[in-house]
Amino acid sequence: MGSQDKSALSGLFRARETGLVVIIALIFVVMSFASPYFLTADNLLSMVKSFSVEAIVVIGMTILLISGGIDLSVGSVTALAMVIAGSLFLAGLDPWTASLIAIIACAAIGGFMGIMVTWVGLHHFIVSLGVMVIARGLCMLGTGGRPLGLFTLPPEFKWIGTGSVGPIPVVILIFIAFVVVFDFLLRRTTAFRKVVYTGSNPKAAAYSGVRTKKVIFLTTVLTSTLCGVAGVIYMARFGSAQPTFGIGMELNVIAAAVIGGASLSGGSGSILGAILGALLLAVVSSSLTLLDVSVYWQDIIRGSILLSAVTFDHYLVKRRG
Repeated sequence: MGSQDKSALSGLFRARETGLVVIIALIFVVMSFASPYFLTADNLLSMVKSFSVEAIVVIGMTILLISGGIDLSVGSVTALAMVIAGSLFLAGLDPWTASLIAIIACAAIGGFMGIMVTWVGLHHFIVSLGVMVIARGLCMLGTGGRPLGLFTLPPEFKWIGTGSVGPIPVVILIFIAFVVVFDFLLRRTTAFRKVVYTGSNPKAAAYSGVRTKKVIFLTTVLTSTLCGVAGVIYMARFGSAQPTFGIGMELNVIAAAVIGGASLSGGSGSILGAILGALLLAVVSSSLTLLDVSVYWQDIIRGSILLSAVTFDHYLVKRRG
């Protein structure tokens, strides 16, 4: 990829991110007149908290999309992490060990998907679709379809989901740490530059010495691992493990990444753009709720936003081609 191409793509990402900031700002202005509750501290804090943990999964999905993959199982794997950690805690393990085992189990799920894609040769879409159904079935099997009440979780563990450092909730600080670290890695490190090369042109990357199968495998594992982290935080936040949690999460996560500039064709995307995409969806959702819009219309609107983002991405891919 030449320097001019890199400059053009960099300019495109900045333009996309700037455009998202402008759109979010416009919604804020409109909603400040439409609802007196929108700009209240409680609503803004609730809005940021609601998307902060899901945004950790968005980071993994963005990196996976850049490598040329996709994962439809993120919601089910997040729920499975909650169920595994919650079940082990109820069985007598301390919550930290139980959570670590749950995260490792999620990483193993990602490893299984990575093997199916890179060595068996199946497509990410089919593999993750199968894992989505299996993981949800395991959630139901392990709980009997009923939420696990984790009322005896120690306060120091629940702190990561409900605590604050000064006026800032811990979940927001965790989210910011993940964004800063992975945005830096994606923009500045050689290892993550290989993710972009793999997604842009796998054959050319392989000829250049990039081990593309290893890159795809590791990005798949990373996405599932971040789902495990998100599941543990959700468990600490809600004090329960819900087997039906995360249904439809894949739509929000993919939409956020694509709105932020991650291409479904691979090779492009940014963490900052994806987070702005997640923020846009959270702002839209909060606005629709405050305006008392039916939940059914909210689903239609979110789906329309995703379809529009994919159409725009398709147009940009054709232009680059």
